[in-house]
Amino acid sequence: MKHALRKLMLALTLLLAGCAGSTSQPAAAETKTYTGLGTSMEGSYIVHVTLEGSDIRDVTVDAQFPDSLPEEFRQQGIEAVNATAAKVIENNAPVADMISGATVTCQAVLDGVSDCLNQAGLLTKEAYPMKDGTYQSAVFGNNDLIEVEVTIEDQAIKAVTVNSEHETAGIGGALKDKNGESISFGGNRPIDTLPKTIVEEQNLYPDTISGATVTSYDLLTAVKNCVREAGGNAYLFKGNAKTSSATEYNTDVVIVGAGGSGLAAAVRLAQDGKRVVLVEKNGAAGGNTLVCGAIYNCPDPKLQSVAVMNDAQKETVLAALTATSEDAEKQRVLEELQAPVKTQWETFQKNGDAGVFDSAEWYTLQTWLGGDMVADPELVKTLCENAYEGYEWITSMGMEFSDEIGQGAGSLWQRTHTSTMPMGTGFISTYLSQLEQYGDQVQIITDTTATELLTENGRVTGVKATANANGNEVVFHAEDGVILATGGFSANRLMVEENNTSGKWPSLIALSSTNRASATGDGIVMAAGAGAALKDMEQIQLLYLGNPFDGQLTKYPPRDVNGTDQIIFVNADGERFVREDGRRDEICLAIMKQKDGMFYMLESGDGDLYQDIHDPSWRSADGFTFDYLLNNGYILTADTLEGLAEQAGMDPAVLQKTVDEFNSYAGKAANDPFGRTLYSTALETGPWVMTQRQVSVHHTMGGVRIDPSCHVLNEAGEVIPGLYAAGEVTGGIHGANRLGGNAVVETVVFGKLSAETILEETK
Repeated sequence: MKHALRKLMLALTLLLAGCAGSTSQPAAAETKTYTGLGTSMEGSYIVHVTLEGSDIRDVTVDAQFPDSLPEEFRQQGIEAVNATAAKVIENNAPVADMISGATVTCQAVLDGVSDCLNQAGLLTKEAYPMKDGTYQSAVFGNNDLIEVEVTIEDQAIKAVTVNSEHETAGIGGALKDKNGESISFGGNRPIDTLPKTIVEEQNLYPDTISGATVTSYDLLTAVKNCVREAGGNAYLFKGNAKTSSATEYNTDVVIVGAGGSGLAAAVRLAQDGKRVVLVEKNGAAGGNTLVCGAIYNCPDPKLQSVAVMNDAQKETVLAALTATSEDAEKQRVLEELQAPVKTQWETFQKNGDAGVFDSAEWYTLQTWLGGDMVADPELVKTLCENAYEGYEWITSMGMEFSDEIGQGAGSLWQRTHTSTMPMGTGFISTYLSQLEQYGDQVQIITDTTATELLTENGRVTGVKATANANGNEVVFHAEDGVILATGGFSANRLMVEENNTSGKWPSLIALSSTNRASATGDGIVMAAGAGAALKDMEQIQLLYLGNPFDGQLTKYPPRDVNGTDQIIFVNADGERFVREDGRRDEICLAIMKQKDGMFYMLESGDGDLYQDIHDPSWRSADGFTFDYLLNNGYILTADTLEGLAEQAGMDPAVLQKTVDEFNSYAGKAANDPFGRTLYSTALETGPWVMTQRQVSVHHTMGGVRIDPSCHVLNEAGEVIPGLYAAGEVTGGIHGANRLGGNAVVETVVFGKLSAETILEETK
């Protein structure tokens, strides 16, 4: 969604007087003003340069910033613009030192000045000759410094090498498979593709990559710095970008969205010979699955047989088996779901209570109850009964999980499998490695936004889209059907607030989202336009794992997501305030009542999931070193609990009491007053680590109404021919609260199932 631009006039009447060393033109020299343009991810800069002959006499900049840009950054931008313009006049050339923290802004102003000089005929390669050599530059990217090396030879850019980067894998940074090999298939990722583009096209102004704009601009700025250091001018490198001229595609199945659900569907269709085209809004495939916690729920007899249940967990089963509802229809469904679980539970007890009790039926009952009995029970059954088969399917393609079962944040049970790779890169790299083998049978068209479903005689026959780079219309025709896999609308603040009518949450308009910016509900809007019914749109989930800087699900120690048994939550006063293994909505509501709406995850050096923080190989869940998290304010650490409390501004005695009380529950000497059932580890020894977190909009449980075969339904409950949907774009699967670890299951199960429905119907 585009933000309105607010124009800020930065009146700069900077006189040349006092600029020693500038060259004066004869009095008769013509004075003329030119207008140029510079752009960055933080706004656009209309630059007016007044020339007297070849002398720069005045620079005026109209800066246009997005309304969403915080005032602090807006002021920094204004200061950077003023300083850069002043240096341009002083140097009588588009040359200025880059200001730390505003490098891209400074370069954008220089680009605007260069544009003006180019119009005046003063910008030539002869005027800005480059010295051969290898130059280096480092610019802060989306996550950390991007360090590049540029080789200049014969007035050309001969090589661009990225020596170091920590950009988000598969979005700004390279996507690698489990063997550490980069995957180029599936779109453009700046760290991989821009260096090649720059050299091949001699172009420092290619279109930025959708979904990775920050990384794109920062990498380009780093290369421009090297060109400037060599004596050149970046604006002279505006080669011809290579763009696709295709405006129409014909295929068997069109999939809108190349995230987890869309890629799962594509793999399954390709396995049976179907031609597939995926239309992806971002610059590369992956969607929100790339930045998820990568936890997958399903019963697993092998791993659960060596895990341990405690008495409190047994009480959880009994509570579910004796639950009732005053609503007659819900009571009927409840009894139907409880019946097989009662039998299974009795058998489990008779057999000696070995391991952790689980089954597809218990998973179904717990998921439906966990969603407050709001979800469609048939969709819940479909999810849970096919979860293990989906797990086997994706592992058969090379996906790897850790060999220990756990309980993910908000998952409510020890059935969580965790990817061995950072975030969701394991799922996406697995799918793309498979799809690449099919050649032209599978095409992924990126940087293209679907806008409308095409229909003919009541059947959906294709998709109309727009190319992000040039706005050209692109039409996709589908012989067998269209699968919507566009995700939810968590990143669309207006849509979230409009549907925030359940009464559960206060206003959510100011909350950040864990989702990528592309999760704006496009597929839901398109489906509704084609007559689809919507379900559970008011059911919105928050998550308590957002970092305090941008709310993203990033930069946290590994066991903060899948080690609930070995951590506790404390507020700013060092006190526990909620059960850590509880429902996500209950935890979020409790956090929102705490001071500043924040809390800390506290962990010690105890437990089988502890990783030595002094080990150089230590990495956060998304690949950052411990030192990076520490130095950038994401975590606090100390050898003693007292030292940690002092760093956090807490009373050490209060924090010590909190830990001592928890340890008494972990030792089963008392019952946890918050109702926690999962605790395997007493927190006793250092080093101690605190990770600050906040609440963010995480998942939208509402969306397009489907049946268990993934057909999209209209308001009358009838199938809309040719239209299918899978993943977060749908509603009815999770009810009022999605269990942690069920989102990835949904992408695998329903992505695969949507494909199999089409395969069955087109035999």
